[in-house]
Amino acid sequence: MTDVTVAITGLHRGDNPQAGASVIRSLRRVLPDIRVVGLSYDPLESALYSRGIDRVDATYLLPFPMKGPEMLLDRLTYIHRKEKLRIVIPCLDSEILNFMMISPELKDMGVAAMLPSPSAFEWRAKENLAGFCRLHSISTPRTYAAQDVATLARYAEEIGYPVYVKGKYYEAWLVYSAIELAERFDEIARVWGTPILVQEALFGDEFDVVGLADASGGMVGHCAIRKLLRTKNGKGFGGIVVNDPEIDRTARRIIKALRWTGPFEIEFLKAPNRPHMLFEINPRFPAWIDFPSQIGCNLPLRLYETLLGKKPSKLEVCDAGQMFIRHSVDLVGDISELAKLSSDGEYVAGSLSKVEARA
Repeated sequence: MTDVTVAITGLHRGDNPQAGASVIRSLRRVLPDIRVVGLSYDPLESALYSRGIDRVDATYLLPFPMKGPEMLLDRLTYIHRKEKLRIVIPCLDSEILNFMMISPELKDMGVAAMLPSPSAFEWRAKENLAGFCRLHSISTPRTYAAQDVATLARYAEEIGYPVYVKGKYYEAWLVYSAIELAERFDEIARVWGTPILVQEALFGDEFDVVGLADASGGMVGHCAIRKLLRTKNGKGFGGIVVNDPEIDRTARRIIKALRWTGPFEIEFLKAPNRPHMLFEINPRFPAWIDFPSQIGCNLPLRLYETLLGKKPSKLEVCDAGQMFIRHSVDLVGDISELAKLSSDGEYVAGSLSKVEARA
């Protein structure tokens, strides 16, 4: 039985899945009795109602990231007083900056996190990534950022339609005209703000590299896949491990140049007659992180061990040809759980559940 309590965000597992539940699964494969606190922005995030290996022992609602770091710190201070947190693992792009800004206070509270430096975080931001790639001679699709729709439309004409219109954190839409571009600009800006990006539309195979980096930008471990199945949002619902020296070398060069610390996901695109092109760098684990954990490369466990100063367990090399396909199930809960979480902002698993009482 471990007395370590880990707080994890990103607990939605729908068609646009987040990584939190997979991080929990990875940890519980080795530490089945670890106490997990789910940090959620929405009382309907699906993993909050799991009774399986990805279950949470308590849930607390957080203020939305746009509320800023001060409100996040106030809420985490309250949660820490009740739960005695030791580790926090943020799993959403939009919240990482807030966690970075309060990391000294978290450290003073005795809560450990593994987060990138401010400069590394800014360089990998979508609006800055093209500049990073030019500086380090890395191939990437032509990408421009703009604060207004007229400027973005001029960039789109320069690239040539169709183009992708992308938000700073989330959402990407393929558009074929200036009218469509303006519609998507407004939709994304209302939710995520500006700048909005326009990107050259290239089509081909998509590759992902998930990994964990130390403070010097060295890769502790990684796994590279080619996406086999994708949702309409481009999320990988199936993938196969690949052994591609070019992807491996480029990923290592990127992480070293950034001097990255912590989890990362690097996305590449391979279009016909073009080199592998860097598409995105995400500052957290991807939703498929439990896949390498099942084949011997448990990166969330290594993160946990690093933060606690424990002897690291071995990370196996992921063999090419191993594959995963995501499988959806129905989770059963009780309305009393949703009601308490919605009204009180917190819920301890099992305190009201008729489902567990029947089990």
